[in-house]
Amino acid sequence: MGLVVQKYGGSSVANAESIRRVAARIVATHRAGHGVAVVVSAMGDTTDELLDLAEQVSPKPPGRELDMLLTAGERISMALVAMAINDLGEEARSYTGSQAGLITDSSHGAARIIDVTPGRIQEALAAGAIPIVAGFQGVAQDTKDITTLGRGGSDTTAVALAAALGADVCEIYTDVDGVFSADPRVVPKARQLDVVTYEEMLELAAAGAKVLHLRCVEYARRFDLPIHVRSSFSDREGTLVLSEAAIAARIAAGDTMEQPIISGTAADTNDAKVTVVGVPDRPGEAAAIFSALADAGINIDMIVQNVSAASTGLTDVTFTCPQGSVGKATAALDAVKERIGFADLLTDEGIAKISLVGAGMRSHPGVSATFFQALADAGVNVEMISTSEIRISVVTRAEVAQQAVQALHTAFGLDADGEAVVYAGTGR
Repeated sequence: MGLVVQKYGGSSVANAESIRRVAARIVATHRAGHGVAVVVSAMGDTTDELLDLAEQVSPKPPGRELDMLLTAGERISMALVAMAINDLGEEARSYTGSQAGLITDSSHGAARIIDVTPGRIQEALAAGAIPIVAGFQGVAQDTKDITTLGRGGSDTTAVALAAALGADVCEIYTDVDGVFSADPRVVPKARQLDVVTYEEMLELAAAGAKVLHLRCVEYARRFDLPIHVRSSFSDREGTLVLSEAAIAARIAAGDTMEQPIISGTAADTNDAKVTVVGVPDRPGEAAAIFSALADAGINIDMIVQNVSAASTGLTDVTFTCPQGSVGKATAALDAVKERIGFADLLTDEGIAKISLVGAGMRSHPGVSATFFQALADAGVNVEMISTSEIRISVVTRAEVAQQAVQALHTAFGLDADGEAVVYAGTGR
């Protein structure tokens, strides 16, 4: 039997009853002969509650202390899950991220994993125990301070730990039965996918799909680690996230899994649009704009430059970034305004990014035509367009995001006969 790393999200460990149910599933896997290591998130909405508490105490808490506070949520979960497993007659040992060997950089609130040294986890597994690891956290390599990986970071903890342990699979347990063709909370007739490639899952995650964290998929692809997305509330098979080569091999071997032409649609309402008005249309100005943003640590998604006005020799440059980065982005650009010579900055947080993803669109003509016709028929106006080999994304108004996703889902024949089940409601 193999080694399995299981990750349980906040909705899966939201209360005592849920924790006992999760413990029973872990023990059943262990008794089936598998080695099992577990990563847990904070219970329910604990992280949000701790953030609210911090804000009541201090409007601008130091990053180091905020990380120390927020990691308490996962430490509560890990201890309670370990207790429940011990009550079922199996030995469980709980570990913080630092005890588990999660080494990160020193960026509080958004640390990146540098290395994983899971010696204590391997010792527990060798002794027949079940290690329970607090997700979302690690320890900085240089300062030795406790760090957090950003929201959804428990997914990344689980995949990184699985890769370091040489696990056969990383199972991500959530409150839906797998990866769907759309968010079941938005599109009730969303269809569950049997399998999805790393590339498709990366595009869906970047486009706003909530089921997997973007960085965890990047990590899995780097180490070619299978991810199995399942529900902790049912025994349904779930969705496998694999490389294209692995999927092709399984299909060639007679596996009946279905890989559709279009995998799904997603909406992200957490982006904002920034327009740099009146930029001199000459070489180097775009480089100056995006260098300033890069130096400020701003992640840029879509970029559009208008055609230069012949009479003025000026153009407008528009880009999208996370809403939480708008302040930093405008401050960075204001600092170089005189050097670049642009006229003004406009910001718009009332937008949504709507995306269609599918590896099959590379070899099927007409996808773009169907995409834009569906939006037109739904009365959705498009403000920006961006594409990749397996994705089409547009910016629309936020108030029509749900309408746009539903229209695309129906237009591409993704609607299922019945309605998808959402067991809890937080999405992770």
